[in-house]
Amino acid sequence: MEFVAQICTKLGFAESAFIVTGSRTYEVAGHRVIELLKDSGIDASHCLVSSHTMKDVDEVEARILKAKPQVVLGVGGGTKIDVAKLSAANQNVPFISVPTTASHDGIASPLASIKGSKKPYSVMAQAPMAIIADTSVIVQALHRSAASGCGDVIAKFTAVRDWHLAHKVTNEYYGEYAASLALMSAKLVAKSAEIIRPGNEKGTRILLEALISCGVAMSIAGSSRPSSGSEHLFSHALDMVLLKPALHGEQVGVGSVMMAFLHKFNWRRIKSKLEKVGGPTTAEALGVEPQNVVEALVKARTVRPERYTILNEKKLTYRSARQLAKKTGVI
Repeated sequence: MEFVAQICTKLGFAESAFIVTGSRTYEVAGHRVIELLKDSGIDASHCLVSSHTMKDVDEVEARILKAKPQVVLGVGGGTKIDVAKLSAANQNVPFISVPTTASHDGIASPLASIKGSKKPYSVMAQAPMAIIADTSVIVQALHRSAASGCGDVIAKFTAVRDWHLAHKVTNEYYGEYAASLALMSAKLVAKSAEIIRPGNEKGTRILLEALISCGVAMSIAGSSRPSSGSEHLFSHALDMVLLKPALHGEQVGVGSVMMAFLHKFNWRRIKSKLEKVGGPTTAEALGVEPQNVVEALVKARTVRPERYTILNEKKLTYRSARQLAKKTGVI
């Protein structure tokens, strides 16, 4: 965090910056970022956002248009970073990501998840020019966020399999390097599950590196394919079914357990790794009802009809979806 002004200056943003943060994240890191920028002679203005809706994006865009900054910094969790990322992209202003949690790979990806958009899934925005992740700050966040981040990374095991399946069946482009990078990140987090614990800064660093690698994989591929497959479709469907869904990474983690079963992959290992990092593996742990899981499984295939996954092969019914959730212990 102490190098934020130095990094901005090195990137050519020595005159002005606009910071998007939240009320809590302002106290955690936002105010410090603003102080450091101002102390270095950079004109730093800011705004607070409380959610990630299209209304928030429009309001932040208006502020950016008025301030005319050289760069926009998103300081906070996924909500603030996504709003900052898309707002900056819409105004053709470079973006820097300053995460305060490690809850999902949006901290480094070119995609943004915004409520109220025409699509119930992430939309293309822009990749960050830089990612300034202070592990001493992030390690103090609730461990639930880190467990969610682990779920998002471990989900790459099924996402990459879905991508390769689409390549075989529909001849969709498949990037070996991007796929390998995403898989490497998933393997790293799975291998390090024992040390990704509350207060362990080494574990936090490993998770952050994996999340950043996943974001880079998406930038290389030019889409979310290396990081988002049937498990993400399940999560998006669950978001549509519920008024108050769980964290994104928690949902895709549970989804990856079930999708690994469909892929005939080692779903028990995925479940075990999620449990070791403290992530949910059941509907009860997610805080949702069994029927919500079943409905989301059936609905998932229709969320992105153009995206071929294992769900196109299996075509789950309410009966087979319930059996899948029961066999994997999700319900």
